[in-house]
Amino acid sequence: MTDKRIQARTVRALCGDVSDMTIWRWLNDPAMDFPKPVYIGNRRFWREAEIIEWLDGQTERGAA
Repeated sequence: MTDKRIQARTVRALCGDVSDMTIWRWLNDPAMDFPKPVYIGNRRFWREAEIIEWLDGQTERGAA
């Protein structure tokens, strides 16, 4: 897996152009199991591999 870090705007785009509020809701909903960001200063970064893995899991969950 890659260790590439991506910013919140990239995460929002990967997740279907969702809003920052949607990301906040996913982070605060334990049932969503959304990957937690790493904070550098006041900016959030995610591991790209974790976001892709989470998206793949959502696709599988929807198909079930």
